[in-house]
Amino acid sequence: MSAFNTPSAHIPIEAIASYPQPGMAIPGSIAFSPDDGLITYLRSPTGDLTRQLFAFDPATGEEHLLVNPTSGGTTDENVSLEEALRRERQRQREFGVTQYAWAKETNLILVPMQGNLYLQEGLDAPLRQIVLDSDAPILDPQLSPDGTHVAYVCEAELYVVPTGGGEPRQITEGARGTGKTHGLAEYIAQEEMHRSHGFWWSPDGRQLAFEEVDETHIPIYHIVHQGKQQVGEGAQESHRYPFAGTANARVRLGIVGVDGGAPLWLDLGDDTCYLARVDWMPDGSLVVQLQNREQTVLDLLRFDPRSGASRSLLREASDVWINLHDDFRPLGNDAGDLAGGFIWSSERSGFRHLYLYDRDGHLLRQLTRGDWIVTEVAGVDEEHALVYFMATRDGPTERHLYAVSFALSQADDEPRRLTHEPGMHSTVLDHQLRCFVDIHQAVERPPWVSLRSLEDGATLQTIYERHDPRIDQLGLQPPELVTLQSRDGVTLHGAIYRPPAAHGPGPYPAIVSVYGGPHAQTVTGGWGMTVAMREQYLRSLGFLVFRLDNRGAAGRGLVFEQPIKGRMGHIEVQDQVDGVRWLVEQGMADPSRVGVYGWSYGGYIATMCLARAPEVFKVAVAGAPVTHWDGYDTHYTERYMGTPHANPEGYTESSTMQHVERITGHLMLVHGLIDENVHFRHTARLINALIHARKPYDLLLFPDERHMPRALADRIYMEERIRDYFLQYLRQ
Repeated sequence: MSAFNTPSAHIPIEAIASYPQPGMAIPGSIAFSPDDGLITYLRSPTGDLTRQLFAFDPATGEEHLLVNPTSGGTTDENVSLEEALRRERQRQREFGVTQYAWAKETNLILVPMQGNLYLQEGLDAPLRQIVLDSDAPILDPQLSPDGTHVAYVCEAELYVVPTGGGEPRQITEGARGTGKTHGLAEYIAQEEMHRSHGFWWSPDGRQLAFEEVDETHIPIYHIVHQGKQQVGEGAQESHRYPFAGTANARVRLGIVGVDGGAPLWLDLGDDTCYLARVDWMPDGSLVVQLQNREQTVLDLLRFDPRSGASRSLLREASDVWINLHDDFRPLGNDAGDLAGGFIWSSERSGFRHLYLYDRDGHLLRQLTRGDWIVTEVAGVDEEHALVYFMATRDGPTERHLYAVSFALSQADDEPRRLTHEPGMHSTVLDHQLRCFVDIHQAVERPPWVSLRSLEDGATLQTIYERHDPRIDQLGLQPPELVTLQSRDGVTLHGAIYRPPAAHGPGPYPAIVSVYGGPHAQTVTGGWGMTVAMREQYLRSLGFLVFRLDNRGAAGRGLVFEQPIKGRMGHIEVQDQVDGVRWLVEQGMADPSRVGVYGWSYGGYIATMCLARAPEVFKVAVAGAPVTHWDGYDTHYTERYMGTPHANPEGYTESSTMQHVERITGHLMLVHGLIDENVHFRHTARLINALIHARKPYDLLLFPDERHMPRALADRIYMEERIRDYFLQYLRQ
């Protein structure tokens, strides 16, 4: 079904700055109840960012409203600084009900809102508050598997509260007032390791593993709110930020009983290692993933929670780096002879694939193989020896659900595809492994949500499908997905947004939309390509807009990422230049009028394109750019660059400041002054280099914004300035 009925129309500037984008107001945080009787999700009935909690009953096809916060729920204005920063780490824009969780073993829902904790029991039960208004922020609340307790962090210590009623009790001590924390993930874990939790319930709900974080030895980095009327403590923030090559937080891992008492501290060995992941096994043992500082070795250790004794299960080693993942799947008693073993994913071949191990960490067999990647383990059926996974087997711009046997007797089993429509799928499997929720989208179709059979992928019910009238009103047209060859013969994927026919046949002034960094893929077969509103807006003004996933980007395996190792900002620019030259050869782009824009890593690449390829790029808009990698954090930067001490030449050559002498075009820098991720210091250092080189620049600042502008007025103003900048210098 196509979503397009009208030709291109006028796009108001407000449409670029507004969220959610057309067609994207879909259910999120989808989950099955423990008995699979309900499918719950967050969505906005009005299509805005304020979400409510709903339940869909597959037996009747009816939707029920579970939680509608009368006070508006969570907003940017009513959360603590700690929670606001967690929202930043999670890139969370939504309001109202922003999170919820089922207990694993009972139909009980935890709903945190506005610093309070509520429970929902059944479709018609009222919300029940279990912690009265706390004087301090309640952080990272989690239900125990059996639903009898909720654990959370308050004022640096770990608490538990009975769900049946009773007062919260503190079960850790010694962190409050010392600069340490118990049970909270450190900044690096949240921002770079994609680990948001700092404590983990045991399967029986009687113990919690938790981390102690000590950052007191890391120098404070101060951020001043220059746009506030007041001064003093209320207008400044203090962050312990670990810059590349400097000290990380010191982390310990302990186990404590639900009633408190002295914790058992586990011996993690080298105190410079990263605590990457923590998982409880079905038998009650604890598996810990430890990554060395260089991120070239990952150890899986299995701990006895009674004695603290450990043994090695697995060691991954790489000459490039090791990307962390969440694909560790322990096998329980239903797996028969394989009980106690686990399924694991690895990029040891250059592509992420699945492997089967026994309980002692011995490799039994490889489950998937080929020049494609597994992107996620969706579920494991122990009884029938099947693992369900998402992958790019049918092309890097698509995502599909597959099943493959892990039975030892079926070593040659080929994956079976269960999603059939082309495009991007994301899935949630039910607990009984009979059906799954499929969120499907394509460049010509907005996301829709359906319930499907795990046997053959057949659609059982439509859960959510709405037509957004803005799609027709704005005249949105899908981009053209293309492939091209780099100068050294590597296939690259791109997307072209052509101007409407009224602007003639071309060649056109061209603008490259770039991110270009690791762990992001900007060219896919999904609807997000069609509602890339800045691209659509610039296209409507007569610009040819182009996206290209250069080497270093995600979606094609470690073999495609690794060319950036030790020398960021080089192969990325080379591939972007090849993309522009291909557009020129096709007669689409005017080589004398080419611009580029990007944000964060994309801002870095946009600046590097202007500086390192001035013969190609005439204009650049760089938002929140990294400008020298010694100013970014340890885990991200050192993964690709090593430390400044070990790789001084690489850091120098990968700095934008090293290349400003070559700039001949126009540069606009955009930055939020309270950005705690890519500090404004990056832009300030680049400005000093531009002044020294006598290079003109333009500067757009947002005093009250962090890494990504949130306020609608700020976003509208930013889009107007970006538009005017490209019109001024590319439409001449």
